[in-house]
Amino acid sequence: MTPTTRRRRAALITGAVAISASLALVPTVASAATPAEVAENGGAARSIDDSTQVLLDSVKGGPAKNVILLIGDGMGDSEITSARNYAYGAGGQLPGIDALPLTGQYTTYSLYRDGANKGKPDYVPDSAATGSAWATGTKTYDNAISVDIDGVPQDTLLEIAKANGKKTGNVSTAELQDATPAVQAAHVAARSCYGPDSVTQCGADALDQGGLGSISEQIIGTRADVTLGGGAASFTQTARAGQWQGETLFDQAADRGYQIVRDAAGLGALAAADQTAPVLGTFTDGNFPTRFAATTATVGGADLAPQTCTPNPQRLSTDLSLRSLTEKSIDLLDTGDEGFFLQVEGASIDKRDHSADACGQIGEVLDLDEAVRAALDFAIADGDTMVIVTADHAHTSQIVDSTPPATLSTALTTVDGTTMKIAYGTAAAGGSQQHTGSQLRVAGYGPGAGNVVGLIDQTDNFFTIANALELDRDLDGLSADATISGPTEVAPDSGFTVSAAGLGGDRQVRAVLDAGDGSDPVDLGLVDVVDGTVTVSATAPAEAGTATVTLTGVQSGLSLSAVVAVVDGAVVPAPTATPSATPAPGDPSATPTDPAGVVPGADDGSAGGAGGAGTAGSGPLAFTGSEALPALLLALMLVASGAVLVARRRRQQQQQLASANGDLGPQL
Repeated sequence: MTPTTRRRRAALITGAVAISASLALVPTVASAATPAEVAENGGAARSIDDSTQVLLDSVKGGPAKNVILLIGDGMGDSEITSARNYAYGAGGQLPGIDALPLTGQYTTYSLYRDGANKGKPDYVPDSAATGSAWATGTKTYDNAISVDIDGVPQDTLLEIAKANGKKTGNVSTAELQDATPAVQAAHVAARSCYGPDSVTQCGADALDQGGLGSISEQIIGTRADVTLGGGAASFTQTARAGQWQGETLFDQAADRGYQIVRDAAGLGALAAADQTAPVLGTFTDGNFPTRFAATTATVGGADLAPQTCTPNPQRLSTDLSLRSLTEKSIDLLDTGDEGFFLQVEGASIDKRDHSADACGQIGEVLDLDEAVRAALDFAIADGDTMVIVTADHAHTSQIVDSTPPATLSTALTTVDGTTMKIAYGTAAAGGSQQHTGSQLRVAGYGPGAGNVVGLIDQTDNFFTIANALELDRDLDGLSADATISGPTEVAPDSGFTVSAAGLGGDRQVRAVLDAGDGSDPVDLGLVDVVDGTVTVSATAPAEAGTATVTLTGVQSGLSLSAVVAVVDGAVVPAPTATPSATPAPGDPSATPTDPAGVVPGADDGSAGGAGGAGTAGSGPLAFTGSEALPALLLALMLVASGAVLVARRRRQQQQQLASANGDLGPQL
């Protein structure tokens, strides 16, 4: 091949990122190495010709229907370079990570939580603070999971996308409770609050202390459509408080409609994932095993004979590789016009870097690269998907020229046939290598991806994604027009249901029945909101009178009340919607209950009180008379869907039990 031919090929590879040349985005073969002409003039050039038009063609304005965010934990420039050198050569190209056309750099510093430096930069962050930054757009302190420096929960991209009707997914090769997946699904002061047994670590965040619960419990409540990774051990723990007290978290998830999968066969059998039957897939008790067996660095190790990375015999099957999980997630999420948001993490780049394990970290970069390639292939075919690839923080590994005298190092033989020396100098043998505070590469493709170009901050990722998806971030407002419907009258001691719709900004409601006789209200429990709707079952008081069912949005604080007459001899109740939003105390727009017992109105989103009916602000009118028919049909549909869900869950559990290994049965 002549230098001119090779330069043209290099230009074609660069130009392949353009929409007009997307077919050129073909993965390079695994045996690729630096071209033989690299020593000639221009032989090493990757883009020798003018690429201005190619880059212009790559910039596509938003909005995007879908966003796939891929995170390499601890994947700094050194980790990317060492993986490329090893597998594709110094002049080669990572088929996924290097193929994204638009690149920038972002800063990753966290903040001090308290003391004289509160709110000032902490230059070397951890994965909790950095993940919280892109998940919420808010800088915070090391150890925090999507709370600000004062401990106030911040809405996450996954929560906001879900409230806007997008399908959502969260995938990791780590325990799902680990920082990066956790930042999309939980809000705790300490990242180590994994499950109900993390009593000391959870502190005030524990359910039995009045908090939101452990990360595992919040993952269930956040209710992403697809959640895949490790960390099964925490889901075998037993809830210490709440209505599922005494049940394992796996059992709780099943009670709440989840499809629970524990192996590749179960994952492969899944045909759908949605809010009525979301997926919780956990394939290891802890983190996933790595792609390559460990090569722990030693003092003077780079002077020893260079090594070649070998496959890890403990690695999961390829149908549970990060690429396979990414492809399956896309298949399950790409189902309609609503679009989706998916976060994917290659977790153990960081973990093997901490352990001074060169082959371990290289293999995990290659695993992530394959997942990036899968996401990019989908985005090219789809034409309406933005892909962002980046990391959370930089790490310690360095490619060095000679063996450092006192630090840990390893020598590897690359695909080029030469030796690459990697050193780790931030901890002694047996210690944990440190993160570093360097800026990181961020790369993008698709509509809205031009916003990654230049020097940005990690928090910019939040706004790039939220703006591309055109997300309404006022979650309280997404529930403000909710309505409630219930029967006009019921017989004493009879069962009845109350339904609410339009609760887009809420993931759960708390339900209370006030018998109206001065007795303590009856707690009807926490109920999941599914696609903005919820149905609550109640039993009427034993004595005739008036009962009130109040539903309070856990996230928005909006309260809706349905007033029901308890009448001897009531047969077929004629339902009527009685929407009510309890106003903030002293709200001048409050109006009294009308003579028919209907409390009209809806909150503007600022109300936070729970409780029974009383006064309410302006909002949707109550339905009465012939207008009750749509509300009745809605209620009947919701009750029917609930029955179908229960039957479906039982069938799924029976199928899982029948197909699972004997030792998995009790965990389901």
